[in-house]
Amino acid sequence: MKHDVKRKTDQQLKVMADAPRGPSCTRKAKHKVISMTKPIREQAITDLYCSSLPKKICIADLGCSSGPNTLFVVSELIKTVKSICKKLGHHQSPEFLVYLNDLPGNDFNTIFRSLPRFLGNLRNEIGSGFGPCFFTGTPGSFYDRLFATESLHFVHSSYSLHFLSKVPKGIESNNRNIYMASTSPPCVVKAYYDQFQTDFSMFLKYRSQELMTGGRMVLTLLGSDHPTSKECCYIWELLAMALSDMVSEGFIEEEKLNSFNIPKYTPCPAELKTEVEKEGSFAIGILEVSEVNWNANDDKLCPSDELKDGGYNVAKCMRAVAEPILASHFGKTIMDEVFRRYREIIADRMSKERTEFINVTVSMTRKG
Repeated sequence: MKHDVKRKTDQQLKVMADAPRGPSCTRKAKHKVISMTKPIREQAITDLYCSSLPKKICIADLGCSSGPNTLFVVSELIKTVKSICKKLGHHQSPEFLVYLNDLPGNDFNTIFRSLPRFLGNLRNEIGSGFGPCFFTGTPGSFYDRLFATESLHFVHSSYSLHFLSKVPKGIESNNRNIYMASTSPPCVVKAYYDQFQTDFSMFLKYRSQELMTGGRMVLTLLGSDHPTSKECCYIWELLAMALSDMVSEGFIEEEKLNSFNIPKYTPCPAELKTEVEKEGSFAIGILEVSEVNWNANDDKLCPSDELKDGGYNVAKCMRAVAEPILASHFGKTIMDEVFRRYREIIADRMSKERTEFINVTVSMTRKG
């Protein structure tokens, strides 16, 4: 029974973390964040290479998924190193060993089939002096050990670490909510934070064992600008409103809603910094907050005649992320009605206020 519960949690996390394989608007949001944080990764890989001039660079991308964004960061890092080599007068770039990690249910075969074309395009773009590049899939949870001791130079993860290893215990009083919300009791918020502390400290512990001294790690996750920010949970709170309305109208049993919660936590920079300093193996170089509009195609409030389309796009994206886990708990038959109501709620809120996702990016170095 214990293994069944663990397997179900892993499947739920995989479904939610796999948003890039959903609608193009979801992919655009993630791609936009990856592009916004490019300078941070460039600085980290530049500092790494210039400090030791390694003949081989081992890179791990954690929570890689299998969509169009999967190899984008890797290609960026390789091109950055090649550019540095050219400036330094090195005719040959180092060898690259790339580990692609995600849960075992990830479609690694799709990634592997894309590699010949990816490498061909990369060689054509970079030109002569492109060193050998090797890829390997590493299925497993990043809350466990994944790699050999001191085998990595660079670790990257984007839009994955806000997912917890499991739903926190002790949140039975989170009635009519599916995540932390403005109406959640303080004990629920604390339970989520406690689970985040446990998971993130474990993540740091294992990565500290796998990274070489001086190795770099750049993480980007959904977060908040401060602990009480509504942005961290607002989009889920609106989904809970749609579900709660359906409870009131008899479409869903109240007990069914009260027993459902999302396994994620969106920390603020101070919370990330506290855990990094507490674990003690890493020195933070950069800790930044960025914002992306819910509708990834817009950075400003839409004209009134476009608001419904914006609400539709956001609801469609969220449906790609949340429907499988919702359907497994509430049943498939009510999903159309859930997301019809959700779309209306989102469109209404987008017409009245600026709605944004907050992202937190941290760049750190493995201490000696």
